[in-house]
Amino acid sequence: MPDRLLGLVAHDQKKPALKEWVGRHLAQVGTFKIVCTGTTGSVLLEAFPDLRIRRLKSGPMGGDQQIGSLIVDGEIQALIFFVDPLAPMPHDVDVKALTRLATLYDIPLALSPSTADLIMAGLTADGSTHG
Repeated sequence: MPDRLLGLVAHDQKKPALKEWVGRHLAQVGTFKIVCTGTTGSVLLEAFPDLRIRRLKSGPMGGDQQIGSLIVDGEIQALIFFVDPLAPMPHDVDVKALTRLATLYDIPLALSPSTADLIMAGLTADGSTHG
C-alpha cells in the first residue's frame, strides 16, 4: 500500500494551534507521510523531528499551489488547513484556490481543530477515505 499523504497548512497566527493539534494526534499523524507549506513544515519539524514531513515552498511563494497540484494528482488523502479568518492575506486568491480544489476533488478538508479531530478520527478508524 502506498504511503498515505496528509496535507498540513496553517496561517501564521494559527501555527501554534496546528502544532498543538499535531501533538494531540501524534500517534495517528505519524502513520501518514506529511506535506506542508514551508514555514508550517519548519514549525512542525522543529517540534516533531521524527515525523515524515516534506516541506514545499511557503504559501505566498507557491506552496499553496504545490499542495493544490498534489490534490489534483490524487496524492493527498486529506487537508488540514488552519486558517486565520481575521488576518488579511495578500495571497488570499491562492487560499481560495486551494480550498476550491479540495472541494472539487472531494477530499476531506478541515479549517479548524474540531473539524480536524473528526477527519483524523475517520481516517484512522478504517485507514482510508472513500476515494
